[in-house]
Amino acid sequence: MSGGTVPEFSNEVGARMISIGVHEFTCIGANPPFDHPHIWLDMGADSEIVCPYCSTLYRFDAGLKPDESRPAEARYHARPLA
Repeated sequence: MSGGTVPEFSNEVGARMISIGVHEFTCIGANPPFDHPHIWLDMGADSEIVCPYCSTLYRFDAGLKPDESRPAEARYHARPLA
């Protein structure tokens, strides 16, 4: 993603499909400590992609902002280190 941070998404809820507002992102699988290797995915000109680790289907939705997802809890926000 040019000029910004790459959003991270997880599938902690076990959704069959997650709609997102970007074509380039990182999938982490479940939330830590049960995450898989954090993998950068790029849909390119396509509108969907499947994560090769967790098999989550991600679908681009132009109605969502780059930091939004449906379901909303799929947007992963790392907790700051204490």
